[in-house]
Amino acid sequence: MTLQQIIMYGIGIFLIVLAIKKRYEPELLLPMGFGAILVNLPSSGVINQHINGIGEVQGIIEWLYQVGIASSEVLPILLFIGIGAMIDFAPLIARPIFFVFGLAAQLGIFVAILVALALGFDVKDAFSIGMIGAADGPTSILVSQVLRSDYVGAIAVAAYSYMALVPMIQPITIKCITTKKERQITMCYAHKEVSRRAKIIFPIIITVIAGLIAPMSLSLIGFLMFGNLIRECGVLDKMSHTAQDILTNVVTLLLGITISFSMRAELFVQKETLLIMLIGLLAFVFDTIGGVFVAKFLNIFLKSKINPMIGAAGISAFPMSSRVVQKIAQEELPGNIILMQAVSANVAGQIGSVLVGGLLLHLFSLWA
Repeated sequence: MTLQQIIMYGIGIFLIVLAIKKRYEPELLLPMGFGAILVNLPSSGVINQHINGIGEVQGIIEWLYQVGIASSEVLPILLFIGIGAMIDFAPLIARPIFFVFGLAAQLGIFVAILVALALGFDVKDAFSIGMIGAADGPTSILVSQVLRSDYVGAIAVAAYSYMALVPMIQPITIKCITTKKERQITMCYAHKEVSRRAKIIFPIIITVIAGLIAPMSLSLIGFLMFGNLIRECGVLDKMSHTAQDILTNVVTLLLGITISFSMRAELFVQKETLLIMLIGLLAFVFDTIGGVFVAKFLNIFLKSKINPMIGAAGISAFPMSSRVVQKIAQEELPGNIILMQAVSANVAGQIGSVLVGGLLLHLFSLWA
């Protein structure tokens, strides 16, 4: 047993504690933490190994990794069907202007890429590390795997850890870049009924537009919108509930324990992992800054001001970010309800993060 393996046991236990005691993304952090222990036990049977007199013995976690992530990326893509089935895009359809926040709050991705390049990471790894700023675990895993990054495990841990820590990261960042007066801005909520037809057309239109703008995003955005179409069509209720519940839970469980294959000590315990964690934190901070400052810029021209915290909800961490924004608004001015506006920006972030992921894959293909 090596010191590196002992460190990984500690990391695995830490992730399990976060999942159980703190309830931070338990669906993923618990299987990732337990998997980190499994793959680092000496001569672990969950990893392929050669046994004298028998030959090559295939381990279950390595097999799952090769089939579900390395060769086809099937697990993160299937997860998008369930995510799409869980999202109600009606608030965004009613306020399409809020889509700008779903793009602005991806600023951290590009900041992280530049920082990673400056620190000496190569292009494929820098692009993969940048996707931590998407605040979207499946997209981060898929992009890093497609680009064959050497740091898939560290990227996955950073992405899901910081998603879980959004209630800690965003309030501090928001309060540093906004005034109390700005945080107290009230917004009139005019309820707009969104027709069933609009809800059905929306995922189809988004898929077509995404296919034209960023074709390599279709495996992501296409399955996300397919899941949403199942939800909104009105004739596949059982399938919609299956996608939201059974499919999402099964795939999340498998994805969490499978990604632990990239958390083997020799790959994970190195200085680059610490750098990736720091860059990931920086990405989340700049995501928030990007969304908030775009809202401030728009307020220069608007008579009815936007509470700039709405911009912070443009990250893909749904629905945590919108809840965080509403909580701060309530604390600053009791009775100030901006939840639906925050939700509009939050679901836009789901689309924005996937589009940026596809765009990065396209840019890398041109670069290469």
